[in-house]
Amino acid sequence: MNDIDPEDSGPIDYLVVEFPADRRPDGSALAILRDLVEQGTVRVLDLVFLRREADGSVVAIDVVDVGLEGDIDASLFAEASTGLLDLADIADAGSVLEPGASAAVLVYENTWAAPLATALRHSGAQLVASGRIPVQGILASLDALEAGN
Repeated sequence: MNDIDPEDSGPIDYLVVEFPADRRPDGSALAILRDLVEQGTVRVLDLVFLRREADGSVVAIDVVDVGLEGDIDASLFAEASTGLLDLADIADAGSVLEPGASAAVLVYENTWAAPLATALRHSGAQLVASGRIPVQGILASLDALEAGN
């Protein structure tokens, strides 16, 4: 089910979010993700849940087996799969987890940026660099600035 049109798509990103073994996810993030989809901000392309076993092996798990707490429908994104993620990607994502932890791997299109990205592509422009600044890095920089004043 690949309905990605590279000519008209926004930037595509991924996240790997770890849930510690001693805490069950409460589902609140899925509700926010659903809202972002409904607002047209993002489009979920793939959402896979996995767990790193005590022996280091990585297994995919069904969203309903994650044990989400709260009122969110756990099957909300159960069908989100374009095939962009393969077994090697899942193993790579799982390799950064602590043993016993589970994770969500989310691949999403930034639909809010699609018109800009399309216009730039049609004008011959190309993306030559991209990156993210972790919130912790921004906070550390702001703290350093404040300490210097």
